[in-house]
Amino acid sequence: MLRVAVVGSGPSGVYTAQSLVEQTRVPDVRVHVLDRLPCPYGLVRYGVAPDHEKIKSLQNNLRTVLEHERIGFVGNVEIGANGLTPERLLELYHAVVYCVGAARDRRLGVPGEDLPGSWSATDFVSWYSAHPDAVENGFGVTLGAARSAVVIGVGNVAVDVARILARGPEELHPTDVPQAALGALAASRVRTVHMVGRRGPSQAKFTTKELRELGAMPRARVEVEPADLALDPAYADPAGLPAVNRRNVEVVRAWAEGALREAAPDADAAAGDGRSRIIRVRFFLRPAEVLERDGRVAGVRFERTVPDGSGGVRGTGAYEDIEAQLVLRAVGYRGVPLAGLPFDPARGTVPHAAGRVLRDGAPSPGEYVAGWIKRGPTGVIGTNRPCAKETATSLLDDAPLLARRPVADDPLVTLRAWGHRPVEWPGWLSIEQAEATLGRTLGRGPVKIADWPGLLRAAESA
Repeated sequence: MLRVAVVGSGPSGVYTAQSLVEQTRVPDVRVHVLDRLPCPYGLVRYGVAPDHEKIKSLQNNLRTVLEHERIGFVGNVEIGANGLTPERLLELYHAVVYCVGAARDRRLGVPGEDLPGSWSATDFVSWYSAHPDAVENGFGVTLGAARSAVVIGVGNVAVDVARILARGPEELHPTDVPQAALGALAASRVRTVHMVGRRGPSQAKFTTKELRELGAMPRARVEVEPADLALDPAYADPAGLPAVNRRNVEVVRAWAEGALREAAPDADAAAGDGRSRIIRVRFFLRPAEVLERDGRVAGVRFERTVPDGSGGVRGTGAYEDIEAQLVLRAVGYRGVPLAGLPFDPARGTVPHAAGRVLRDGAPSPGEYVAGWIKRGPTGVIGTNRPCAKETATSLLDDAPLLARRPVADDPLVTLRAWGHRPVEWPGWLSIEQAEATLGRTLGRGPVKIADWPGLLRAAESA
């Protein structure tokens, strides 16, 4: 028997486990999928917007894998806590695959970034997704007072955040957004959301499906600035662009021409009817400073940029201020070091060769990586499949050597002896049941439990 631990139960971890148990050349591979949280699915549970039911339904596919007879979910186990180092983990398993993602957001590096009212989109997403580590941080107070929000970034996270800000409460009520966040979003006074990128529509990182969803919202209309679009050399003729970028430009052009939506109420009406929102998508603006008034965010000063002819942009020295009482940065993620593993700070990844962890340039026996901590925060959910398969192939190639090393007969017994309180699959099912019960008491579908004590109480009732 080959015992493998996969650390992280998001798509990359689950796909890695699936690749290991569905192959036939190494018999009897047993996998424990470990997670710091008592709940599985990673960013599918805690990063996908609550109104994205189709993407969230991916949980059903991940569930099928985690219910495989040779895979076990082991939640509430944190590497680095209670002395559980990577070195000690290898006392329990023949091999360990780290699929820990990229947990830290990138910063803007501009004055005023840390003013009250300015947050990372990661914090905002964690709050409305009921991540148990999330702190309310004043989101409710800010939403209740802010009239305008600026989302810095033009990737899928920025689109998600802008869309959630522009949703009406009746649109969010059927989702699993936690009750406190639902109340704050329902009471939000934000009527204008500016989504701003430093480059043009032909270089934006969102996917076309996400972009089109902005234009299909029943309580919001999308506006673009013709002067921004004119700066993009590929805007007039996108034929030479990759397919995704070309489709993105076509969507933006349709917005500019007013072809995607019927006329919506004007800005004054939108501000007064308590429901309608405006999403202004801006391009070629680079944040230079978060502006302050009375100790809080009052807006963002942007420098106008223009294409530099090499795929990037350069500043022009011309500036534009956008008023806002809420600023969210969505400019990418970055991996963080895991104590005991090597780390490349320049790339934000663990050094590896085809998924094999490298220590001092040589493969470290029994240690592997997959997902964002392996390749950086790139691609979509499906990108994790080939990434996981490559790592699993390397591990299986090494299996004859790995299997010679003695390991614990029952890793869970040892983990408990070391002071851990693992939450296994029945505990997770109890959490699901508790969330369904909570939703019924609120007249909603399942509603996420948003705190550690509540999750662990639910798990222990199994």
